[in-house]
Amino acid sequence: MAGNGTAVLEAVHETDRISNPVDHPVVAKKAPRLGLLDALRFAAALLVLLFHYTAWHHGYWGTPEAKDAWPVLSRISVYGNMGVQLFFIISGFVILLSAYGKGAGRFVGSRIGRLYPAYWVAVLATGYLVIVMWPQVGAGLGVKELLANLTMFHPAMELRHIDGVYWTLWVEMRFYLLILVLMVLRLLTIRGITILAATWSVLGLAAHLGGNAQVATDLMSDYAPLFCGGILIFLIYRFGHSILRWSLLVMNVGIAAYFTGLKGPVEAMELVGYDIPAWNYWVIVVGLFTVIALLTLSPLRNIQWKFLALLGSLTYPVYLLHQVWGWWLIDHLNPVLGKYVTLPLVIATVFAAAYLIQRFIERPLAKPLATATTNALSRVGSKIRDLKKSNEPVLGR
Repeated sequence: MAGNGTAVLEAVHETDRISNPVDHPVVAKKAPRLGLLDALRFAAALLVLLFHYTAWHHGYWGTPEAKDAWPVLSRISVYGNMGVQLFFIISGFVILLSAYGKGAGRFVGSRIGRLYPAYWVAVLATGYLVIVMWPQVGAGLGVKELLANLTMFHPAMELRHIDGVYWTLWVEMRFYLLILVLMVLRLLTIRGITILAATWSVLGLAAHLGGNAQVATDLMSDYAPLFCGGILIFLIYRFGHSILRWSLLVMNVGIAAYFTGLKGPVEAMELVGYDIPAWNYWVIVVGLFTVIALLTLSPLRNIQWKFLALLGSLTYPVYLLHQVWGWWLIDHLNPVLGKYVTLPLVIATVFAAAYLIQRFIERPLAKPLATATTNALSRVGSKIRDLKKSNEPVLGR
C-alpha cells in the first residue's frame, strides 16, 4: 500500500512503485490517505502554537512571562514543544512512503513543490514584519538574511532565521538530503533502509556518549531516532511485521526517549521556567510512537473523513506563520480585547491565513512546480547520459 501525509511536515499522495524483499520493483496500487495521521499532524501544530503563545518566555501578554498570564494552561502547554518530536516521527514515516520506489528527480520535484510555495510566502510576510513593521523583534535581520532564508539553506550559510521555527526545516532538509543520497546510490531498498534505521541513531548516541559533540551534531543525534522510528513503522506498514523491525523500533524509541529526557527538562526550565522531571518526557515519547503505530498499523488507518485531509493541509502553513505574527497580534490585541478574546482570535486568524495560503498558493503552484523541477532534472540527467555515451570508446577502434 501507499499513502502520505507531510514535512516535518507534509502531504503528498502519489502512486508509487515498491520492491519485494529482494528489491525487484513491482507496481503498487494507490492506497487511501491516512486520515488520522493528518489529524495528528494538525494536533502537533496546535500544540506547538500553544507552546509559543502561552508557555514560551515572552512578555507580549503584558506580563513578565507568558506563563504568568496563563498559569494553568501553561502547565499543559509547556509540553507543546513535543509537537516537533511528533513531526519528525511522522516525517520518517511519510517521506519513506513518498520516496520509496521513485526516482531521485521525482523525489526532489515533489519536495520542492510541497515545501517552497508556502515557505516563500511565509518568509516574505514574516520578513516584512520583523524588518519593517516590528524591527525591535528582528534586530539585526536585513535583506541579506531575507534572501538567504528563501533558499531554506541559510543555516549552511551561517545566517539567522527570519522566524525561529525555521530551525526544524533545516533538520528536515538534512533528512531529505540523506534519503536523496541513498536514492542516488541505489541504496533505498528494504535492506538499505533497515541498515539506516539500525545504525544512524546508534552512531549518534555513540558520538554523544563519547563526547564528540560536533559529530553528534552532524549526525543529528537528538532527532535521528525519531526519524528512524518513523522509518521502521513505514517498513512494518508496507512490508509486514518481523522481530527485527519491531526490535529496532523499540531500540529507537528508547534512544529517542533518552535524548528527549535530557533536552526536555532543560528547555522547560530555560524557556518556560518549570521544573519537569525527565520521566515525563520518556512517557511522552513512548506515547507518540504508540499513537503513530496505532494510526498506521491498525484498522484506524482506514478512516478517511474528508475534513481530516483539510486539517492536514493546513499544518505546514500554520507552522510557518504562527510564531512571530502571532506574537505581534497578541501584543496589539491583548491591551484592547483581553487575553480570553485575544488567544482564540489570534489562533483563528493564523488558521484563516493558513487556509488562504493553502488554497491560493499551495494548491495551484505545488504540482506545476514539482512537475517543472522533475522535468528539468530529467533533461539534465538525459544530457549527462548522452555525454557519457558520446565519450565511450567505440568497439573496433
